[in-house]
Amino acid sequence: MLKLGLLQYRIAGPPEVWKRVHRYASWMRRISVGCRKVLGEAAIRQFRLNSPADGWFPALRVLDWVITEHNLPYIDLVLSPSLEAITISTPPWWILPRFTRSILPALTPIFSVLPAPTLQTLHFSTDNHDIPWEDLKNSFSSVVLRCGPSLTTLVSSVPLSDAAVDHTIRLPHISTWVVEGPPPNHSPSYSPTVFPPLTQFGLGVTAGYGWLSLFQRLEDHVSTTQSMTPLYRVKESLKSLSVGYSSAIPIVDISLISPIRIFRNLATLDVATSYYHGQCTFGLNNNDITELVMALPQPERLHLRSPCQENTCATSVVCLLQISVRCHKLGILSIHFNTTNIVDDLKNIPVDPQLQELCSLPRCTLPFFEAHGMPLTIDESDFKTVVDGMRDIFPSLGFCTPLEGTWDGLARRIEELQRT
Repeated sequence: MLKLGLLQYRIAGPPEVWKRVHRYASWMRRISVGCRKVLGEAAIRQFRLNSPADGWFPALRVLDWVITEHNLPYIDLVLSPSLEAITISTPPWWILPRFTRSILPALTPIFSVLPAPTLQTLHFSTDNHDIPWEDLKNSFSSVVLRCGPSLTTLVSSVPLSDAAVDHTIRLPHISTWVVEGPPPNHSPSYSPTVFPPLTQFGLGVTAGYGWLSLFQRLEDHVSTTQSMTPLYRVKESLKSLSVGYSSAIPIVDISLISPIRIFRNLATLDVATSYYHGQCTFGLNNNDITELVMALPQPERLHLRSPCQENTCATSVVCLLQISVRCHKLGILSIHFNTTNIVDDLKNIPVDPQLQELCSLPRCTLPFFEAHGMPLTIDESDFKTVVDGMRDIFPSLGFCTPLEGTWDGLARRIEELQRT
């Protein structure tokens, strides 16, 4: 695109110039349209006047488009009926002030002409939650509705219409889907067709409870005469599940976690938790964690995050032992647990009758544990107890940095012992 921009200084050139431009553009397979102002009004006008019958980029397969007010007037010039992947995003945070809701009306006519039937990837993501993306629901949904069976990846920060969601569920080869908004029709009678064999499923910040409740309902209401539920394929295929956080999910508790246990082959589980009105939103206890990891023996990445500075959660360091003996493939862990009585809890593990069997089982070789802002205050005399206790639970333990305070000292000591 930068070469096209240079031509704004040669727009009065002879037809041979435009023929050379077309020859150059005709073999391009990928274009990135970024934040910089590339074409002036006069250049855009000349490009339209000299546009070939088959368009400027007939062989274009991949379009990466960062939406700005400067490239909106000419984005249609780079569209191609041969497109296989379209990635749409908003500018990074340091440019976001230039991106306002006034741009939204101009996106609707562009969405209406996006070539969709041959798409394999349709990706629209944004970190700007101040823009009312709901306003684009119908126009972006129309793009999804035009997508055919070749579509394998759909990521949308824009909520989709019920029709677009149902259409996506029916696409035979969709494997990655990130959806914003609840599923269609919350009535108990809603039962979609069989879900496709997704491998990655992401639930946006307003989608979590609605979709997970639907999954639980579909499993619970299967009749005794029905051999399989609409989830039978995705239960086997799903490897990665992420659940976004919003004020609509103030507490992450067993009602949120229970439906996740359906997907026994998960390798990655990411449940976002955070502060909500100054309170920790992590509402699980040790028994909840035990039930979760017993149902999901395959996780390689387990993010029940992000541990905060509050010590109000009901989980203790004991839950880490359950994770270690159940999840042998685990490579990275992030979880809240209460550190108030960590010394006594670790001392009690070897002598607790209920934990005797667990203590005799092999542990996972977890290399990365994310402590985040979790508090840890221990006396120097108890430091060795915590170091030895954590190493007993996770013999290969390492920590994700940066760490501060006692966690940093703990990580350094464990690292030293690992080297000896």
